[in-house]
Amino acid sequence: MKYRTIGTDPATRREVSVLALGAMLFGSRTDEETSFAVLDRYVEAGGTFIDTSDNYAFWIDGGQGGQSEELLGRWRRSRGIGDEILIATKLGARPLAPGTGYVDNAEGLSKKVIRESAERSRDRLGVAKLDLLYAHIEDRTVPLRETVEGFAELVAEGTVGLLGVSNHATWRVERARALAAAAGLPGYEVLQYAHSHLRPRFDVPDGLFPDGNLGQAGPDLLSYLREEPALTLVAYSPLLKGAYTHPDRLPADYDHPGTPARLKALREVARETGATVNQVVLAWQIGAELPIIPLVGASSVAQLEESLAAVDLELSAEQRARLDAAH
Repeated sequence: MKYRTIGTDPATRREVSVLALGAMLFGSRTDEETSFAVLDRYVEAGGTFIDTSDNYAFWIDGGQGGQSEELLGRWRRSRGIGDEILIATKLGARPLAPGTGYVDNAEGLSKKVIRESAERSRDRLGVAKLDLLYAHIEDRTVPLRETVEGFAELVAEGTVGLLGVSNHATWRVERARALAAAAGLPGYEVLQYAHSHLRPRFDVPDGLFPDGNLGQAGPDLLSYLREEPALTLVAYSPLLKGAYTHPDRLPADYDHPGTPARLKALREVARETGATVNQVVLAWQIGAELPIIPLVGASSVAQLEESLAAVDLELSAEQRARLDAAH
C-alpha cells in the first residue's frame, strides 16, 4: 500500500492509504459476513481510509439510512479497530422521514442538524471523534456562514477532525472556505466528487442540479484543485459501477463522441501493461498530477483484490499523456 497526507493543520491532518474503500452498501445489499471479509482484507492490505454516510443506504429499504455506519461500528468493536483506521462520514442528505429522499426532504446543513447528526454518527460508529466529516449535499435554505460555523464548532470541541464537502458547486465551496478563512475557522479540505477517466456531459440536469450536474469533478472543480494544491479530491464511482467491464451499465450522459476515444486509450494501455481496464483507471488517478484518492466499492473480496493491485501499477509518462489527451 502507498499513503498520502490529507489536510494541512498538524492537529487534524492524517496520513491515509491512496485507495479508499466505500462502505455504502455494507449492512444492506452486502451482507454482514461479506462486508466484514472485505473490510478485513482491505485493512490487511494496508488500507486505512473507509468512507460512509449517515444516509447509507436509505433507498434499499425506504428508510432513513444508518445501516452502513452501524455495520462499521460492529466491525470496529469486533476487530478492536482504533483510530489507526480513518472512517469518514457525511451528513446533510439523510431523509427526514422514511419513504422520502434527499431531493425533497433532506436533513440539511443547519447548525442544529450538524451537531445532532454528527453525534448520531459517532454513536453508530462507536467513536469519540469523526476524523473526517463531509457536508454531503448543498443546503441553500441555510446561510453558508451558519454551516461553516456549525462544522467549526465541532472541530473546536474535538469531536470532528478534518472537514470535507461533496456535491457542491465549486463557487459555493470557495465561498464557504473564504468565509471560514476570514473568520479564522477551519474550512473544507477534502472534496468528494464523482470522477473517472470517462467524462460525462456536464450539462445534463438531475434532481439536485437543474443547471447541469455539479456532483461530477468537471473543469471548474479540477482547475480549482490546480490552484489549491493543499486540497484533496476523493473520487467516488471511479469505475462507473462496473461499466468499464459491462458497457450496458454506462449511464446515458456518457454517450457522446468523446467516449470511444478515451475507451480506446484505456484498452490500449491495459494491453500494454497486462492490467485490467479498471486497474488502469485507478492507477491513472492515484498517480495523477492532481491529489486524487479513488474511492472504490466492493461487494466481494475478489473485486477488492483487483482494485488493490492497481496501487502498484506504474504507468509511463507516455501512457499517461495518451490517456490525458484522448478525447
